[in-house]
Amino acid sequence: MTVEDQLDILRRGTTEIISEEDLAEKLKLGRPLRIKLGVDPTASDVTLGWAVVLRKLRDFQRLGHTACLIIGDFTALIGDPSGKSKTRKQLTRKDVERNVKAVSEQFYKILDPEKTEIYYNKDWLGQMQFEDVIKLASRYTVARILERDDFTNRLKEQKPIAMHEILYPLCQGMDSVHLDADVEIGGNDQKFNNLVGRTLMTQYKQTPQVVLLCPLLVGTDGTEKMSQSLGNYVSILDTPNDMFGRTMSIPDDLILNWFELCTDVPMDEAKAIENPRDAKVRLAKEIVALYHSVEAADEAERYFVETFSKRKQPVDAEEATIPNQVVEDGAAGIAQLLVALELVESNGKARNLIKQGAVSVDGTKFTDPFGKMSVADLDGKILKAGKHKFRKLVAG
Repeated sequence: MTVEDQLDILRRGTTEIISEEDLAEKLKLGRPLRIKLGVDPTASDVTLGWAVVLRKLRDFQRLGHTACLIIGDFTALIGDPSGKSKTRKQLTRKDVERNVKAVSEQFYKILDPEKTEIYYNKDWLGQMQFEDVIKLASRYTVARILERDDFTNRLKEQKPIAMHEILYPLCQGMDSVHLDADVEIGGNDQKFNNLVGRTLMTQYKQTPQVVLLCPLLVGTDGTEKMSQSLGNYVSILDTPNDMFGRTMSIPDDLILNWFELCTDVPMDEAKAIENPRDAKVRLAKEIVALYHSVEAADEAERYFVETFSKRKQPVDAEEATIPNQVVEDGAAGIAQLLVALELVESNGKARNLIKQGAVSVDGTKFTDPFGKMSVADLDGKILKAGKHKFRKLVAG
């Protein structure tokens, strides 16, 4: 494959390459390039938004290059300040270790394990002495750090910036130095951090890495970037039916963007689908097929049509046992049940969903946010949360 052919593949789903000329020169070297992607395990699920940069890493793998995936088990303890209007709550070591275990098992749904090198930045950042930290801090000026928009905005609004946040970009830059990376992939919000890596590599007499930036995927709400904390996400671990249903719920103006960032469908083919509903069905099937199978995608489409287009109760909904921890005196709290079955993220969000009239049991709306139902009455019933989430309840 020619250099230009490789660049055509790598340009898809990117907003900026710094610089494309440098990337072309590296591709001409005729050796596998070391492609770095750093991920902080701040959540337990890989979402389609997170998958955007993982899929770009996979593109490099398919072109014969080496994926160097850095698990930020050290930097996650600091918390990336990128795009944040206030200091992030710091995770505990236990939180980080739990998330590392969860996401590590999901990466290979996207990446080729035989072409992936896994690193943990605690192995080098965690070994630094305080003297080393002082020397690292001397390599970058306060003025340059404060050029980043989120810090500038917080200063204008008189919001505090903690010292550990200022160190975060330097830590990420040292990851690039440690790996001697040829290319670093990041979301648009990582541009500053990635460029710090280029600066530090130059200071350490290394060839600076090329920076390849990808857009942030807008979530199912159509407004905010996909985030587990906002609940507007699709997880690559979702069941085929949930994955299909959530994708079908996105606004029409996101369809082409999701085709570009979440699938391998040629864009001219995606643009040729004139009917938005047909395009959305194709999009949903492509996504389900990527993380499950073509057969699962076909079945998810059938389920969606039967359940939503024909307004039927989904008698074949996924079964879920009512957990004992939500049952007291033979009755289950519906808000707590929604959380226990992972249909919503918190009791607060569950109660809001109930208040909105978006929760029902066997087609009857449940309207009391603090209400309970007997386990006997729930047994065998269909619990619906939102537009596309169903579970057939089974008494424990």
